[in-house]
Formats: sequence, C-alpha cells, structure tokens
Amino acid sequence: MKTLLSAALLVLASASSLAQKIEVIVPTKAPLHGHLIVVFSKNEKSEPRMQMDERYESAQGFGVDVGIDGIPAPGTITVDAKTFGYPLRSLTEIPAGDYFVQGVFNLYEEFHLGSGKTVWLSPDKGEGQKWNRKPGNPYSRPVKVHFDPKSTIKLTLDQTMPEIKGTPQDPEVIAQHAPESRWLKYMRFKSEKLSKFWGRDTYLGAWVLLPDGFDEHPDAHYPLVVWQDHYSAGPRPAFTATGPKGPGAARAVAGYNFFQDWTHGRVPRVIILFVQNANPYYDDSYVVDSANVGPYGSAINDELIPAVESKYRGIGQGWARATMGGSTGGWESLATQIFYPDSYNGTWSACPDPVDFHAYQNINLYDDKNAFYRRGDFGEVPTAGDREPDGTITATAAGEFAYEYVLGTHGRSTEQWMIWQAVFSPQGADGYPAEVLDSKTGEIDPKVVQYWHDHYDLAAILKRDWPTLGPKLEGKLHIQVGDGDTYFLNNAVHLLDKQLQASVNPHSDAQFQYGPGMPHCYTGGPSEYTMQQNNANWAQRVIPQMTEHMVKTAPAGADVKSWMY
Repeated sequence: MKTLLSAALLVLASASSLAQKIEVIVPTKAPLHGHLIVVFSKNEKSEPRMQMDERYESAQGFGVDVGIDGIPAPGTITVDAKTFGYPLRSLTEIPAGDYFVQGVFNLYEEFHLGSGKTVWLSPDKGEGQKWNRKPGNPYSRPVKVHFDPKSTIKLTLDQTMPEIKGTPQDPEVIAQHAPESRWLKYMRFKSEKLSKFWGRDTYLGAWVLLPDGFDEHPDAHYPLVVWQDHYSAGPRPAFTATGPKGPGAARAVAGYNFFQDWTHGRVPRVIILFVQNANPYYDDSYVVDSANVGPYGSAINDELIPAVESKYRGIGQGWARATMGGSTGGWESLATQIFYPDSYNGTWSACPDPVDFHAYQNINLYDDKNAFYRRGDFGEVPTAGDREPDGTITATAAGEFAYEYVLGTHGRSTEQWMIWQAVFSPQGADGYPAEVLDSKTGEIDPKVVQYWHDHYDLAAILKRDWPTLGPKLEGKLHIQVGDGDTYFLNNAVHLLDKQLQASVNPHSDAQFQYGPGMPHCYTGGPSEYTMQQNNANWAQRVIPQMTEHMVKTAPAGADVKSWMY
C-alpha cells in the first residue's frame, strides 16, 4: 500500500512539474537574441509589464536568456519550475488562482568592444533603458488565465513596441518637453572615445540652455553649469513656457517658474548643460571612465564640453564651471569635482549615491560577510533595501538583486545595482562586469571590492589623495541629503562628513546639510519650506551661490563682467 501510494505521489509530482510551465512563441523567422521576461499580476490597474519593481508589492516575474552567450534560440521559449523568479523564486510557489500574464522580449545586439571582447547587450533606443517600453521589443497583450499545477500557459509575442518619433516627452513624469527655442538648443555629438570603446558610432545628446540676452550680447562669454541627472527626453531643470496641464503638473509648475525667472534676468546669466548619456547598461553613465561602460568622463569633459563652450561662447576655464545634481546626479557631480578638481569650481550634490562603500546603501562591502543577511550565533536578519521616511522597510537587498537578475543576467538588468557594478568593476574574462557580489547568494568578492575601493570609493579617494586634492577643493564641496533617505544614502554622507571634519592641511570646509526625516531626494534649502518647495527652486537657489563663488575666486584678468549685464 505504501509503495503504491509513493508511486502515485511521484507520478503526480512529475506531472505537476511538467505541466507547470509557460510556452512563449515569437512569430519571426529571424533567430532571437536577448532576454525574455514573463510577468504575472493580480490586477488590471496597468499592464503586467508596468507592475514589476524592486519593492514587496511588485508583480511576479521570470527571466530567460535566449540566443546569447552560447545559449541556443529555440522556436518555443519555456519558463518552468527551474526558471529563476522574483519575488517568488519558482513557478511552483505561485498559488493557484486567476492572473493576468504578459511576456516581453528584450532584444540584444552583439557589441564587438575595442578591448577585443564580444558581449550581448540591449542598446538604448531613446527610451532611457526601459525594457518594458523599448522600441522594437516584441511583447504579448495581457491575457487572463487560471493558473494551477495542471495548466500550461501559452503566450504569443505578436505585438511590437513602437518607435519614438521626434523628441519624446519624459516618460517618467509625462511633463511637457521643451522643444528648441531661442534659449534652448540641442546637440547630437559623436564621441570618438566612446565609439572606439564600443566598436560602433556612439553619440551623446546635449541640451544647452542659453541665458537671457545671449543674442543681444554677442561679445559676452558665460560660465557653464553642468546639470547631472538620469536620462530625460527634455532638459533638466524642467523648462517650459506654458503653465501646468494634466499629469506631471508639479514638474510643469517648476519648469514654468524657472522659465519665467530665467528669461527675465532673475537668475545669473550662465549656460546650463544637460547631457544625455544612456548606454547599454543603464540610462546614465555616471560620467567617469569605466572598464565596462566606457570613457564617459573623458568623452564628456574632454570632448563634449569644449565643443559646447566653443559653439556657445562659454568662458572655457575651470574657475567658470560648476556642476550639480541629485541621486545619480549627486554622485556624478561630486565625482566630477573630485576627478577633475581643476576643471570645476564647485559642486552642489544632493542625495548622492553611495560615496563611501562602508555604506553601499545598507551594505558594508568591507566588513559584511554577506550582503543579504547579518547573522548571529542563533539568528539572522535580512539586509534592508528601501524604506519609508518613518523607517518602514519596503524592500530587502536580496529581493532587489533577485529583481534585477530576472531582468538580466551578467549585470544586464539596466537597473541600479547592476549599473554600479558595471561602472565600478573591472571587466571580467567573459567581457562582462566582474561580480562584486553574487546576485543569488549575496556572497561578496573581496578582490572586486578592493578594485572598487581603489577606483571609485569617493571617501577613500579623498582620504588617500587629500594632500593634493584638499587644496584644490576648498570652497567647492556642498552636499545635501535627507536623514530619512529612501535608500539609506544618508549613511555614507555622514561617514564622509565625519572623515572631512578630521582632515588637516587643509582642514576641509565642505558644507553638509541634512534634512531630518526627509526622503530621497532632498536638496537642502530653507528649513521652513517643504522638500517639494526646495526642490522646485533648487536651480534658482544654487546658481547665485555658484556665480558668487566664481567671481570671488576668479584669477586676475578673468572675464567677470561681460556676462553681468
């Protein structure tokens, strides 16, 4: 009896594992190369592909590499019990019930790198590295299914995401984009350095915001402010001649107010440059030279900026340049000032990404034995990822890495943790970024961490090189962060602050401002204002500080008058 029962259970288990699968067909004769993502959701508030994120409320996803890195491209792609998933790890863990299911195929291309390596990556196509909106990607319409151990789901990816026509609106805020005008110009710039690295023609986009009176004062030359931020179809800061309408009203209000101040001489007359530098790993390059992402620091600072200043009458000297940005842009602006200390005369960095890898968000890369858990003799606690300002945890580090692994293996998620890995890591033997930690287990690689420390830990670099960097950074460092930062970025800022307070020869005069209880991305400002009010007029608050410092520190004979009309 026991033998018969055991055999019956074995047959049922085997049938279940065979039946619990998703079969996906892409109706094309050409071989497929890329990454399939299948998403389950419980509601119709939006398509399933729009409901995946790093937090615990995320829809369920599964990812499969197809036709890349030696993996063959079958006619039918199968997701089964062995396919890695997030938030649940396997199809077998999904409860029986009704779901909306959708598939997306993120198309990859071969890149023959200047290093001699060949890698498969997904090029940005003007959407800012969004797999669920990338032009040309095949996908299926959502289908409602009843999922249980006995059913096989079949999907046909017979839809194609449309091409982007003209200058698109920013998909994140759906605010009005700013077409070219007398103040706003756009430049598509081919970088020889990046083209050599990527083995194909590679371009930077540049929005150039010209000051009021530019045409009327042909003999004037202007300081340059480089605004660092994520990819956006339009410029940052927002710049629009019309008032708010519909979705994205908050950004439209800020853009309209800034437009009024800018065009009526209420902001010092400078050139603002916003660079579009999306790449195959992310919507932004982090504006440094990287073994995996390429020489974006050199391309932007040595190629693009001189071209912009030459065409639009920039002063073209380090005393007359400043940089600013928040989050990714906060790290970039601080790194730019540190790596190019003579080329810039000040940085205003808000809520910067980790500036000290003792606080890599909530992970201590130097001392933690595992990135996902902290373990005691009898228990363990998961490492927090995201939080609300009140301390409520909304994601774990393990969950966030799993989420990104579903979106792409070998560091190809085009999301936050993997772009850090791509920027900061050496290139691996296979041509992809060396893993700083295992996305499935959390095991940290100390050899890769050492490379990060030596090349990109900003606090470590400042400490190591302070005798030469310190004198060049006097009066130039301004950092703001909320102490309730969503991603724990305030922890690294406090470590940097403490380190600089102890500096000597010279003693650092870096300015730090903390917002009690403020989330990501706090930009400082008057304490009586809300975070939103301070963010809305950040440019108007900061640019006068920049130009005042420029004039004060300008060398003898410098042009501090032609732009002061």
